[in-house]
Amino acid sequence: MSNDQQQDLAERVSEPIVPPQVAKDIGVLEQQFIRAEVEQLRQSIVSFRPLFEKRAKIVSHPEVQNNFWIRVLSNAPGEIDEYITSSDAAILGSSLSNLTVERFEVNEKGEGEPRSVRFIFEFNTGESNPFFEDKKLVKDFYWRKQVLTTPSGKKRTWDGLVSEPVRINWKKDMDVTKGLLDATCDLYEAEKKGGDRKELPEFKKLIEKLAVIEAIDEEEDEEDDDPMGGSSGQSFFNFFGYRGGDVTAEQSAAATKEENEKLEKILKGENVEDDEADDDEDVDDDFDQIESFPDGPELANALADDLWPNALKYYVQSFDDTPDFDFDEIDDEDEEDEEDDESHPRKKTKV
Repeated sequence: MSNDQQQDLAERVSEPIVPPQVAKDIGVLEQQFIRAEVEQLRQSIVSFRPLFEKRAKIVSHPEVQNNFWIRVLSNAPGEIDEYITSSDAAILGSSLSNLTVERFEVNEKGEGEPRSVRFIFEFNTGESNPFFEDKKLVKDFYWRKQVLTTPSGKKRTWDGLVSEPVRINWKKDMDVTKGLLDATCDLYEAEKKGGDRKELPEFKKLIEKLAVIEAIDEEEDEEDDDPMGGSSGQSFFNFFGYRGGDVTAEQSAAATKEENEKLEKILKGENVEDDEADDDEDVDDDFDQIESFPDGPELANALADDLWPNALKYYVQSFDDTPDFDFDEIDDEDEEDEEDDESHPRKKTKV
């Protein structure tokens, strides 16, 4: 290969950006892939519903029902397990009685938004649950789309899961969220009454609560001798406080219509003005300041797309993972090692 050819090849390989037309074509094709994937999910929901109903009958068997979901969670994948602290494990392990996941916006004909998802957690009550009063906690996630305008007048499309915070009626001194979930719910309820969010006293209280909890988590991380044995620092029950954004169904429908019309024009070969904002151009949004559980979508997707459909697999595996030794035989060893355990506490305990 000549020097000129080598230089030409090097220049092509080191091209700093994707050619504009290629980038545009890739973007259009990605939109088509997303449409196909969403349609595939929509149809699979209808197909799987009768199978989940059959599974529910199996789980309702007296010998299975009492600990089915506890065993499933005890064998949960890392994407879920990392959010379950030792305190969360104590609650889930003793009080959780059932879990249901529903794609509630898809009807029996397979019509509707398949990415919206509902989680129904059922718990024991009374003395069987010393942590909170609620028998059922329902958390709805809505898939929404929004067209935002940047300071320069350009447009940016955002889509994702939004939700309303769900309050938990904790018993005295049992709030494992350290008041963060209550503060999140207080602000949301104050916002519904009207007024500028940042001017509300509940906004300031939530910001202060987030700062305090962040400082506590950082201190605990520094004291933890086992970096691989810890959790994310967030209680699983802060999941019920996730919001994501304020996007109504009407706003989402309008944004979806606008995007679909634009895509159809492109597919027909029509010229469409590129008014999309650059990736480095920010949109003014204060939700990052008040989001009490930023990883809400990730945990929701892990629960809905992995734990829920694969629950039987995790249940069976929980028996395979059970240690085949008698706990009574190691009682004496536990007592001898108690002092060491206290000096090196595990930050994470399985359900």
